[in-house]
Amino acid sequence: MTIKIRKAHLEDFEVIYEVFTHVLEEGKTYSYTLEEMTPERSLAYWISAPGTHCYIAESKGEIAGFFAIRPNRTGRGAHVANASFIVHSGQRRKGIGRKMGEHALKAAKKLGYKAMQFNFVVSANEVAVSLWKSLGFTVVGTLPKGFQHASKGLVDVYIMHRFL
Repeated sequence: MTIKIRKAHLEDFEVIYEVFTHVLEEGKTYSYTLEEMTPERSLAYWISAPGTHCYIAESKGEIAGFFAIRPNRTGRGAHVANASFIVHSGQRRKGIGRKMGEHALKAAKKLGYKAMQFNFVVSANEVAVSLWKSLGFTVVGTLPKGFQHASKGLVDVYIMHRFL
């Protein structure tokens, strides 16, 4: 499968929002709720917030996934990137997450970041945890029972980090 990664455009937002809200409804990976992630807030989160760089993964001309890179903190913490990733539910387990992760690491380094940190990786999301570990991330902290999983109840959340 050929995956093309490109910068996101405002015209992509309708699909981004549709996929994002589906993931929020699943209740397995993101702590946000549908009520709080209005279209306006979602647009800022994925595309329009200052310092945010959003990318689209395309397969056969369709959006298969997307990710955003942003500073993890402002000021003296702005040298560490944060990133968010979503693979379209119909495109999972095809290597798209890995392609996006590899691209994100290169892009973050090119943007001048020195490291990347994920603040909220749900421990029950074993595919993501395994992927990030295979890309050099380590668990640097655990938030015990920090996430209310839709089907598993309270589960731990990991903070993951790697230098670029």
